[in-house]
Amino acid sequence: MTGLKEKCVDHSFDTETATGSRTMASVLAQTILNDIVTGAIPPGSKLKMRELAERYGAGMIPLREALSRLAMSGFVEAEDQRGFRVTKISKADLLDITTVRQRIESDALRDAIESCNLAWEGTVLAAFHQVNSIHPYMSDDPAKMNPAWERAHEIFHTTLIAGCRSKWLKQFASTLRVQTARYRHQSIRSAHAPSRDVAKEHEEIVRAVLAHDADRACGLLSEHFARTAQLVLENVDQQTGGATRSKRARERVEA
Repeated sequence: MTGLKEKCVDHSFDTETATGSRTMASVLAQTILNDIVTGAIPPGSKLKMRELAERYGAGMIPLREALSRLAMSGFVEAEDQRGFRVTKISKADLLDITTVRQRIESDALRDAIESCNLAWEGTVLAAFHQVNSIHPYMSDDPAKMNPAWERAHEIFHTTLIAGCRSKWLKQFASTLRVQTARYRHQSIRSAHAPSRDVAKEHEEIVRAVLAHDADRACGLLSEHFARTAQLVLENVDQQTGGATRSKRARERVEA
């Protein structure tokens, strides 16, 4: 694997805003998480302390605390006496997260619709127009998501269930949304990703919400999540198939 320090230029955080090891650890954890989610640090990567310290310009104490926090949230795994490693992605984990997210956010959206008011509907419409006004991918690199779109996308899905009366449903939904983020980045690598019309999916969900059709809105939201999962699975199959073909080719040559 390519050394982490070769990619260190644009990933350091502003130490002037991080006073004290605990605050530094918080900022550092978020910075590392962003690199994990976007794939700048690939799944399964060994996290070497010295390389990370150089990459982020951080001390060992806040760095270790940051990694411990990420281990608690499941993005990093602690290895006995061997440090840390980025948690690998897996089909089983993706399907589990997707299924639970469908249930949690559907329940939250249904409650939001049942208790809706004009103010909430207005924020949903505004968030929808905002996310659909931004191109999802970087113009200079279609294989990368646009950070501005990602922020707007996060706001859109948060706003959809903001009217839910259960703080726990919203908290669980937020946790699952973060866990889903790195899989979403994997989805754009699928051969079928360019043909997906995410803006249209968002529009159909919003139309159902504004029509107060909870069954349709929840069904469309679940389908929205399922499509992302399907693209990730296709990408994994493509990678696995390619690796298998390469292995078989090497075996034929060696034979």
